[in-house]
Amino acid sequence: MSHNIETMFYTRTAPWHGLGNRVEQALNSRDALSIAGLDWKVIQKPIKTEDDLVIPNYKANVRATDQRILGVVTDRYSIVQNHDAFQFTDELLGEGVRYETAGSLQHGKKVWLLAKLPDQYIMLGDRITPYLVFSNSHDGTGSIKIAMTPIRVVCQNTLNLALTSAKRIWTTMHTGNVKDKLSEAKKTLLLAEHYMDKLGSEMETLNRIKISDQKVLEYIELLFPLPDNATKLQEKNVMHLREDIKIRYFDAPDLTHVGKTGYRFMCAVSDFATHAPPLRETATFKENLFNRTIEGNPMIDKAYDMVLSHV
Repeated sequence: MSHNIETMFYTRTAPWHGLGNRVEQALNSRDALSIAGLDWKVIQKPIKTEDDLVIPNYKANVRATDQRILGVVTDRYSIVQNHDAFQFTDELLGEGVRYETAGSLQHGKKVWLLAKLPDQYIMLGDRITPYLVFSNSHDGTGSIKIAMTPIRVVCQNTLNLALTSAKRIWTTMHTGNVKDKLSEAKKTLLLAEHYMDKLGSEMETLNRIKISDQKVLEYIELLFPLPDNATKLQEKNVMHLREDIKIRYFDAPDLTHVGKTGYRFMCAVSDFATHAPPLRETATFKENLFNRTIEGNPMIDKAYDMVLSHV
């Protein structure tokens, strides 16, 4: 195996670090938004042609503080101000929720706030901390979204499995009576404990699935297939990715207590998906990683399906 992989395992940070502002001192969502520089409003303005004719059925969402155009939307679009979108999270503060990070992406088109839930879970000897990400979009391309993101503390890996038995993400569009929809979202937030319970059960299931070293290598090849008629560079890149994830499975210090099971494989894949540097880092790399933390990571889902189908 190669030894030029990044320094690993005990230098991990959570996938959202480096984005947004730290807001741990915030007492409520209003304070968090102020500290993060998100205490601004969105207004709507008509869209006109060069001849000053109003274009019907469409408006521009504009940030009031600097008149930046955030997006073009239809008349059916209902603005949800940052304060309104996040204020319902304050109802959970009595149970010990702590705001940790908040910020905006794409110059205000998307805003988000992350809360650390008070409960700690011990699953298979690992300490798991649940987070909730609350995001809102002002450009007309997205929805209001709440996502549960469990983090394996020892290595800061995400364990956001798409469980069929428990809901991890709640969304609503900016149409109709959005305030009523946000009230309904409060019920969804209270299902966080249900998701964590189901996650614990699924981890137990994964840990009972024994996997041979040869099968692990086969899975890795399926995760990183070599293209037909691959160039030398493509072959080199694929081999690099395969070696990286092998190290995370076979040599990770945080997995020494874990047998050669489906759970160990999932932890290795999650570590790669959460922390591995891209072959070529783009300007939007961190943003894309954060989005996968909310939406779910296709690589983790693929590995999860492979392990569950293991005989």
